[in-house]
Amino acid sequence: MKILLAEDEVTIFVTLRDALEEAGHEVIGATDTRSALDALESDPDVVITDIRMPGEGGMAVLERAVELDAARPVILMTGYATVDNAVEAMRMGAVDYVQKPFHNEALVRRVDALGRVRDLEAENRELRGRLRKNEAFENVVGASEAMAAVFERVRTVAPSEATVLIQGESGTGKERIALAVHGESGRSEGPFVAISCAALPENLLEAELFGHEKGAFTDARKDRKGRFELADRGTLFLDDIDDMPLAMQVKLLRVLQEKSFERLGGETTRTADFRVVVATKVDLRSLVREGRFREDLFYRVNVVPVQLPPMRERQGDVPLLVQHMIERHGAGRGYKLSRSTMKMLERYPWPGNVRELENAVQRAIALAGDGDELSAEDLLPQDPRWRGATEVPDAVRPIREVAREAEIAHIRHVLELTGGHRSQTAELLGISRKVLWEKCRDYGIEVQGEGN
Repeated sequence: MKILLAEDEVTIFVTLRDALEEAGHEVIGATDTRSALDALESDPDVVITDIRMPGEGGMAVLERAVELDAARPVILMTGYATVDNAVEAMRMGAVDYVQKPFHNEALVRRVDALGRVRDLEAENRELRGRLRKNEAFENVVGASEAMAAVFERVRTVAPSEATVLIQGESGTGKERIALAVHGESGRSEGPFVAISCAALPENLLEAELFGHEKGAFTDARKDRKGRFELADRGTLFLDDIDDMPLAMQVKLLRVLQEKSFERLGGETTRTADFRVVVATKVDLRSLVREGRFREDLFYRVNVVPVQLPPMRERQGDVPLLVQHMIERHGAGRGYKLSRSTMKMLERYPWPGNVRELENAVQRAIALAGDGDELSAEDLLPQDPRWRGATEVPDAVRPIREVAREAEIAHIRHVLELTGGHRSQTAELLGISRKVLWEKCRDYGIEVQGEGN
């Protein structure tokens, strides 16, 4: 990556520049505000700038960097850290605020991580652009490895006439994948007819599928086409086929085998040419073993399985989905989320999958009022059982700092136990008397009592 390093302290500039170049980065150097602002015109991928430099300083560099490219990461360095400065820097768009002195290796690792995120975002934009070119996938958003496999399977199988079995948990978007299969097929100009096998009782489900003749039952005042006929020359999508009653399964199997049927109350055999796509939220094989799903129907529909991943397995897809849903439900308003809120959304497991996420975005938009930022409180459930696992404190102390404090406290405790006897203290601590003396000197521990 191309990195702009703006720093007027020679030792920091030289050592950090060398570390970045050893890591494979191209470094553009600047030692004052004016040269840093000029260097921004070369469009670096990352900006690392000291706050106090000759001229206006690093905050001016940050402001200009964000103005030119709001997505470009900017890291601020300072030897005079204050909470107010850090808050202001983050508000203006900085991704990090580093206090001197720091380890060059840690900063290089941070830059490398930012590079990976930037590459992933670029790849996501490219993939989304490719998807948008194809109307069949206009409502299916995802750039994760798991979803890429789904897209590839759909594109491969859609042009055929093979029956597709879409498997996935509730809320994973099975109907949208069914629409994509239809849209990518040779039947895309024909109708897409969907019906949920779980939404209707058996007698109504049969009437919906087969249609009926006038007088077939009470209130049947005219002939009515069923879903089989309506799907002629198109695609029939049977959602929640796992909920279809066994008696209805027998009748469906006959239609799938012969592509012929009779309306309820009718005697005329009718035919229809449709492609079948079915969806299930549970493993049909297990239902077959339990006797709740016919084995012959299972083999009839399980021709090409497509497994939809749950949200917890779609690494990197949450930001894309959130943006898509804001565009879809935001009525043209540019709602945004803070970085910490987005991180929380990515850590939350979304047991209701895409449907739960979409409902959350709609709720947050409704509760945003005149504001343009969606809050974590409106997006996520308040259940404390998951918040402890996903919320990260704003300030996490380095382990070296915590270990140092613990070591000081322990040495003081043992010195107190021995009455300040250095030799005995060193023996109890398992170190030499010289090492104990050095630690007391470095930690500023005054030894009271015996000097030996």
